[in-house]
Amino acid sequence: METYSDACDFIQDHKVALACIVTTACSLIAFKKFMAGGVCRSKAHMNGKTVLITGANTGIGKETARDLAHRGARVLLACRDVTKAERAAEDIRKSTENENVVVYILDLASLKSVRQCANEVLTKETRLDVLINNAGVMWTPNVKTADGFDMQFGTNHLGHFLFTNLLLDLVKKSTPSRIINVSSLAHIRGKINFDDLNSEKGFSTMKAYAQSKLANVLFTRELSKRLQGTNVTANSLHPGVVATELVRFIDNYVLPVRTFINLMYYGLVKHLNKTPVQGAQTTIYCAVDPGIENVSGKYFSDCAIKEEAPQAQDDEAAARLWKVSEEMVGLTQKS
Repeated sequence: METYSDACDFIQDHKVALACIVTTACSLIAFKKFMAGGVCRSKAHMNGKTVLITGANTGIGKETARDLAHRGARVLLACRDVTKAERAAEDIRKSTENENVVVYILDLASLKSVRQCANEVLTKETRLDVLINNAGVMWTPNVKTADGFDMQFGTNHLGHFLFTNLLLDLVKKSTPSRIINVSSLAHIRGKINFDDLNSEKGFSTMKAYAQSKLANVLFTRELSKRLQGTNVTANSLHPGVVATELVRFIDNYVLPVRTFINLMYYGLVKHLNKTPVQGAQTTIYCAVDPGIENVSGKYFSDCAIKEEAPQAQDDEAAARLWKVSEEMVGLTQKS
């Protein structure tokens, strides 16, 4: 039987290794706490308000929906997969005791679906106080949307661009109202290549993703300018590095790359990233906090205004992107 003395001898013999283990463990705990980021502390109620969230059947979209339903809002889940959406809606109803959770079908990779969903919302809903463009794809292979656009640019930007514009009159009718675009810190690596928006010249999935996230911020900037005087605000945000289903496309990569990503993500990164609840905090903050009711055209992270990348502050590029996006989606003033 080991004695107290044996334990002391073991500690003495391995004190350097044990110190390293303890230091590493403490560092990882501190890093995870740091990664958790800000928390929305507003107790604001959403009774009588209607919120629409794209991609709300999983991840931060679902947790955003759950929080806003708990605050009393009528919550519309606009999702591509109806089975997952209905399952998420039922889960939210049960956990919040709010029966006012409704599913709409929306595939942002199809402009036809975007128009159909928008028309259905306009037909059935009498108000839209908060529109949260949350859905997105990341690191997709070199594939196109139903309309021939790069999957990431088409889904993350063009789909939301059209959807927002089609719902804009209803949002204006419901003032004071808010539009929230979920972007990413990845926008700092983005560049809007107006000569190759569909990434057809030397495709890079990471460059395409960064371009689409930069487009989210520029779209928000121009939208905010166009909404001046309407009592509708538009802001973008970085939710943080969150453990969600965004990495689901890694199975499309060659084995060495897939193996590396799996080892990094499931072996370490996933356990240090924000949870979906933590990742939803900035979106919730932008949707409910009364202190930013008149704040528009800003970029948020960890429940605070942060400065976006220099290329995301380019008003000329924002205006040009808006015009090009209108042409790409076939949007006119009367669409």
